[in-house]
Amino acid sequence: MPIETTPVLSGPRTAGPAPEADIVAVPFGPGRTPPAVPGTELPVPVDALLAQYEAKGEPGEVVEATALREGGLRRVLLYGVGDGSPGALRRAGAAVARRARRRESLSVVVPTKEDFGEDFGEGFGGSFEGDAEGATASLVEGALLASYSFSIGDGRPGKPVREIVFLGGDERELRRGEAVARATALARDLVNTPASVKTPAWLADQAKEVAAGAGLDVRVWAEPELGEFGGIRAVGQGSVNPPRLVQLSYTPENPRAHVVLAGKGITFDSGGLSLKPTEGMKTMKTDMAGGAAVIAAMSALADFEVPVRVTGLVACAENSISGSAQRPGDVIRQYGGRTVEVLNTDAEGRLVLADALAYADAVLDPDVVIDVATLTGAAKIALGPTIAALYSTDEALAAGLAGAGEASGERLWRMPLVDDYRAMLDSEVADLANVDRAMSGSAGSILAALFLREFAGGRPWAHLDIAGPARAGSDEGEITRGGTGFGVRLLLRYLAA
Repeated sequence: MPIETTPVLSGPRTAGPAPEADIVAVPFGPGRTPPAVPGTELPVPVDALLAQYEAKGEPGEVVEATALREGGLRRVLLYGVGDGSPGALRRAGAAVARRARRRESLSVVVPTKEDFGEDFGEGFGGSFEGDAEGATASLVEGALLASYSFSIGDGRPGKPVREIVFLGGDERELRRGEAVARATALARDLVNTPASVKTPAWLADQAKEVAAGAGLDVRVWAEPELGEFGGIRAVGQGSVNPPRLVQLSYTPENPRAHVVLAGKGITFDSGGLSLKPTEGMKTMKTDMAGGAAVIAAMSALADFEVPVRVTGLVACAENSISGSAQRPGDVIRQYGGRTVEVLNTDAEGRLVLADALAYADAVLDPDVVIDVATLTGAAKIALGPTIAALYSTDEALAAGLAGAGEASGERLWRMPLVDDYRAMLDSEVADLANVDRAMSGSAGSILAALFLREFAGGRPWAHLDIAGPARAGSDEGEITRGGTGFGVRLLLRYLAA
C-alpha cells in the first residue's frame, strides 16, 4: 500500500519544534553531543545521559529521554548519525520513524556540518551539497521507507507515524527523497501483491495506471500480438492467465541517449514441469521484482528530470503446470528467430527476457540496455541477501551502475562473463540451450548472464541479478520485510546522473 506518512519541512530549526510537538528527534554523532535546539532541553546533562547508555552515535542508535514543554512533557529521541554518509542517515531516519509508530507527528532535527564538523558527511562519497541538502534527502528516504507496510486486511502490527516534520534542511531535497521513497514503495506494493491477484494482465494494467499518472506512453501486447515473442508465449502457455509484454516510454526534450530497461515479470513461478519444491514456491509471487523495479523507476523519471530517453519493457507471464505447459526438451523460437532447447522449465526468466532484449535490439535501437531480474538462486548463494550480481559488456556502464548502487545503498558486485563457459549452453538440436546441457549445477548465474548476452545484439548491456536483495525476511534499516523494491533507487540515480 502507498506510504501513508507525509514529510513536511518546517522553518529554521533555531525556532525549535512546535509547542504541541510531543516527540522530537535530535542528532548526535561519534564524539559529538547533540546540538542545542530550543524546546528540547533535558533535565540531566546530555553527556551524562549518553554515557549512561554507552551511546556511540552509530547510525540507527536511539536514546530516549524526556523534556519539559509548554503544558506537559515531550519525548526526545537522541539519534545517532554516524559519519553522516547517505547510508548512515537513511538508517538514522528509519530508526526514528520506527520509534514513532502509532504517533500523529514526529519532529526531526536535520544535522549540519556546523553541528559535527567539516568532515561530517564526507564518508561514502559525501552527503551534503551545500549545507543540509543531502542530509534532508537521506533522512526523508530512510524514514519513509521504514514507514512502509503491506497488509491485506487489518493485520499490520502498528500504523506508521502520520506526519514527519523536518526542522531545517532543504525543500528540494525533501521532495527528492520523498519521490525516491514513493517509487520504491510502488515496487514493493507490486511485489507483495499475492499471485491470486497479480496475473500478467493485472501487472500490465498497473503499468497502464502508472503511465497515465507519470505522462508515459504505453503499449501492451497480448495474444495474438505476441506471435513473434516465442519465449514469453512458451513460458505462459501452461497457465490460464495469458502472458503480456508491456512497453513504457519516456522522452524528454533533446535526450542525450536512449536507455532500455528490461524487467522479468514472472507473476508466479511454480517451476513449470521442472517443478519447484513447496518451500521454493512460497516466495514466488515476488519473481516479478525486476519488472516491478522497471515500472516504478519509470514512474519517477519526470520527477528527476532524467535527461535521457528511457524505454521500459516488462515481460509478464505465469510459469504454471498443465497439459499445455512447455516440456523439458521442447525447442522454442525467440523473437528474432534464434532457437532455444528448453532443458529446464524452471529457467524461464531468461526466456522471457531474451524476447525483450532481442526486440529492443531489433526495433528500439538503444544506446544502452539494462535488464533486471530475480534470475538465479546461484547469485544469492554467491553474494547473500543484500548484494545483487552485476554483469556487463561495457566498462563505463558497469562503473556507472556500481557507483549508483553504492550511493543509493543498493549494492552491486561485478561478476565475470566467462567466455569459456559459453560452450556449456550449446545444444545438439537448437542454436543454444537455456541451461548447462550437462546439468552440472555449477556457474548458474554466469551461464544465465551468458545466455542473455546472446540476445543483446552486441550493444552496451548490463544484467542485474537481484535474486538475493529483492526480498527480505525481516526489517533492517530502511528495508522492510517482503519485497524491498531493490533496483529502483540505483536505476533512478544512474539515469539522472
